[in-house]
Amino acid sequence: MAKIKGHKSALAIGLFVAALHAIWAILVAVGIGQAYLNWILPLHFVSSMFTVIEFSFLNALALVIMAFVGGYIGTWLFIWICNAIKK
Repeated sequence: MAKIKGHKSALAIGLFVAALHAIWAILVAVGIGQAYLNWILPLHFVSSMFTVIEFSFLNALALVIMAFVGGYIGTWLFIWICNAIKK
Protein backbone atom coordinates (compact mmCIF):
# COMPACT_ATOMS: atom_id res chain seq x y z
CA MET A 1 0.00 0.00 0.00
CA ALA A 2 1.23 3.49 -0.86
CA LYS A 3 2.45 5.91 1.76
CA ILE A 4 0.11 8.68 2.78
CA LYS A 5 1.38 12.11 1.75
CA GLY A 6 1.81 14.13 4.90
CA HIS A 7 1.82 17.77 3.85
CA LYS A 8 -1.26 17.79 1.61
CA SER A 9 -3.34 15.74 4.04
CA ALA A 10 -2.22 17.77 7.06
CA LEU A 11 -2.91 21.01 5.21
CA ALA A 12 -6.42 19.88 4.28
CA ILE A 13 -7.31 18.75 7.81
CA GLY A 14 -5.70 21.84 9.36
CA LEU A 15 -7.74 24.11 7.10
CA PHE A 16 -10.93 22.17 7.85
CA VAL A 17 -10.41 22.43 11.62
CA ALA A 18 -9.53 26.12 11.31
CA ALA A 19 -12.70 26.72 9.26
CA LEU A 20 -14.85 25.08 11.95
CA HIS A 21 -13.32 27.35 14.57
CA ALA A 22 -13.75 30.39 12.32
CA ILE A 23 -17.46 29.53 12.09
CA TRP A 24 -17.61 29.41 15.90
CA ALA A 25 -15.89 32.81 16.09
CA ILE A 26 -18.45 34.22 13.65
CA LEU A 27 -21.30 32.82 15.77
CA VAL A 28 -19.85 34.57 18.81
CA ALA A 29 -19.28 37.79 16.85
CA VAL A 30 -22.91 37.99 15.72
CA GLY A 31 -24.14 37.21 19.22
CA ILE A 32 -25.59 33.71 18.85
CA GLY A 33 -22.76 31.68 20.38
CA GLN A 34 -24.48 31.31 23.76
CA ALA A 35 -27.79 30.37 22.17
CA TYR A 36 -25.99 27.72 20.10
CA LEU A 37 -24.36 26.25 23.22
CA ASN A 38 -27.69 26.28 25.05
CA TRP A 39 -29.22 24.34 22.15
CA ILE A 40 -26.44 21.87 21.25
CA LEU A 41 -25.22 20.76 24.69
CA PRO A 42 -28.57 19.35 25.90
CA LEU A 43 -28.72 17.30 22.70
CA HIS A 44 -25.63 15.53 24.07
CA PHE A 45 -27.20 15.21 27.55
CA VAL A 46 -24.82 17.84 28.93
CA SER A 47 -25.90 20.83 30.98
CA SER A 48 -24.25 24.09 30.07
CA MET A 49 -21.85 25.40 32.67
CA PHE A 50 -20.17 27.72 30.17
CA THR A 51 -20.83 31.36 29.42
CA VAL A 52 -19.69 32.85 26.13
CA ILE A 53 -17.70 36.04 26.72
CA GLU A 54 -17.69 39.09 24.46
CA PHE A 55 -16.07 38.78 21.05
CA SER A 56 -12.45 39.76 20.58
CA PHE A 57 -10.91 39.80 17.13
CA LEU A 58 -7.44 38.95 18.48
CA ASN A 59 -8.83 35.98 20.44
CA ALA A 60 -10.71 34.80 17.34
CA LEU A 61 -7.56 35.08 15.23
CA ALA A 62 -5.53 33.16 17.83
CA LEU A 63 -8.28 30.51 17.99
CA VAL A 64 -8.27 29.96 14.23
CA ILE A 65 -4.46 29.91 13.99
CA MET A 66 -4.08 27.49 16.91
CA ALA A 67 -6.82 25.25 15.50
CA PHE A 68 -4.96 25.11 12.18
CA VAL A 69 -1.62 24.36 13.83
CA GLY A 70 -3.15 21.68 16.06
CA GLY A 71 -4.99 20.08 13.15
CA TYR A 72 -1.87 20.16 10.99
CA ILE A 73 0.43 18.69 13.65
CA GLY A 74 -2.14 16.11 14.78
CA THR A 75 -2.61 14.95 11.20
CA TRP A 76 1.15 14.73 10.64
CA LEU A 77 1.48 12.55 13.75
CA PHE A 78 -1.38 10.31 12.63
CA ILE A 79 0.15 9.93 9.15
CA TRP A 80 3.59 9.23 10.60
CA ILE A 81 2.14 6.46 12.80
CA CYS A 82 0.13 5.00 9.88
CA ASN A 83 3.15 5.00 7.58
CA ALA A 84 5.30 3.45 10.31
CA ILE A 85 2.77 0.65 10.84
CA LYS A 86 2.55 -0.07 7.08
CA LYS A 87 6.29 -0.80 6.78
